[in-house]
Amino acid sequence: MTAEPHPPLAFSSELRERVSGHLRSFVRRAHRDPELRPAAVALVLLADERGHASFVLTRRARGLRKHSGQWALPGGRLDPGETAVGAALRELREEVGLELGDDDVLGELDDYPTRSGFVITPVVVWGRSGARLVANPEEVAEVYRVPVAELDRPDVPRLRRIEQSDRPVISVPLLGTQIHAPTAAVLYQLREVAVHGRDTRVDHFEQPVFAWR
Repeated sequence: MTAEPHPPLAFSSELRERVSGHLRSFVRRAHRDPELRPAAVALVLLADERGHASFVLTRRARGLRKHSGQWALPGGRLDPGETAVGAALRELREEVGLELGDDDVLGELDDYPTRSGFVITPVVVWGRSGARLVANPEEVAEVYRVPVAELDRPDVPRLRRIEQSDRPVISVPLLGTQIHAPTAAVLYQLREVAVHGRDTRVDHFEQPVFAWR
């Protein structure tokens, strides 16, 4: 049986204040590891066609050298001298054509170290009503607006064990498939911290083996 989503959240000023307040009171964990390359992803909240609060999720282009065809949040490695916020806003512009600024940034979640050699800083950004998304075909095959309420389904998250690790692998069922870590871990913390104000950590969750390379 398919799990039903919770009632949709309205994309409203009240939601913005709620998310901003939760992020202001959240003490995030930063990972300082010189062996890992810094990267950032954008968790951008914006309205869907019905005015419901949604987040942007992409499918990476097949022609990319690494992680081609995988589900992802807009993001990438930091350029020299760039901050996580600057990189997240730049990647939003380059990948999905969304022009947002520092005033639209609501806060950051915990850094997530990946098996492929990065440490990802998730940046929560408030989009604008009527924002148009245009996928850059060199980087993005498809772009989706996914209702935030989908993260409140009772089957989120899903955890399983693998023989290669003693840490549980996390995934989130969305769009008729399974979204895996690191994206799944970041989305779960978006739900827990930004939406509900719960002090939930996710950096202990494992990625599937195919994402280790």
